[in-house]
Amino acid sequence: MSITVVGSIAYDTVKTPFGERERMLGGAAVHFALAAAFFDEVRVVGPVGDDFGEPELDVMRRRGVDIVDVERIAGGKTFFWHGEYGWDLNSRETHDTQLGVFEGFAPKLSPSSRASDVLFLANIQPDLQREVRAQLPDAKFVALDSMNLWIDIARDSLVSAIENVDCVVLNDAELRQLTGKPNLISAAREVLAWKPADGGGRGPSVIIAKQGEYGAALVTQDGFFALPAYPLETVIDPTGAGDTFAGGFVGFIAANLQDGLSDALLRRAMAHATVLASFNVEEFGTERVQRLTQPEIAARMDELHAITQFSGSR
Repeated sequence: MSITVVGSIAYDTVKTPFGERERMLGGAAVHFALAAAFFDEVRVVGPVGDDFGEPELDVMRRRGVDIVDVERIAGGKTFFWHGEYGWDLNSRETHDTQLGVFEGFAPKLSPSSRASDVLFLANIQPDLQREVRAQLPDAKFVALDSMNLWIDIARDSLVSAIENVDCVVLNDAELRQLTGKPNLISAAREVLAWKPADGGGRGPSVIIAKQGEYGAALVTQDGFFALPAYPLETVIDPTGAGDTFAGGFVGFIAANLQDGLSDALLRRAMAHATVLASFNVEEFGTERVQRLTQPEIAARMDELHAITQFSGSR
């Protein structure tokens, strides 16, 4: 099943204790698409400026990503973010953010993008998420990401957007902030209870809580599942790891949704998401994922399975 992702395409300047890169390819839609494309056809919707180069577009083309809906804005500048991470990579400082063409972003979806079976609404203004969601009323699976900024300044719109998707992807602190609940489980249960006021939608049935170096948790009406992050000795740059995780999760679901959204499918998707994110952090930006191969993914999936299973009940 084809996937449409709507979100940022960017240049990032990043410094960590292990090095730095200037104006490297980034953006939520890019990280998501490069991961999801391992599993299914992906179409990217997002704006770039005159300064965005063909080599960066070629990165997506080589992975088979459809970039027809990447809109080049004449005279505009591509979204830019400059950040620096602390020694443990859990804290970061933003030095500069230039919205550029992203400030006036009005998503334009081609007929092919509107016909996709699966939709991922990356971290953009909630009103835009709602507008895009309305253009794919027949999508079989819709997931949404957001951040603390929108919870602070556009919570009502964000709640309305969440009420009309199947899956919500947030970190655990954002889930607690969004709901006012004291812990991950109670917060997730609160969001699972949200339904559209007009009764015209399904409401979310899957909540993913990203927990950084500690892994991620999945909460549904029927249960709870969690995986640790894949253990790595070398972590260089966490930029885009959450979007890569989302790409692995949604991409795997899209490729296997024909038999329905089962608990087994969700758990396997979580494992693939965990593995894809682990490769992302091994180098700066998209560098490692650009070279990633299916055999490498399969080998790390086997390793993750081995370190997370145990026998017996006590």
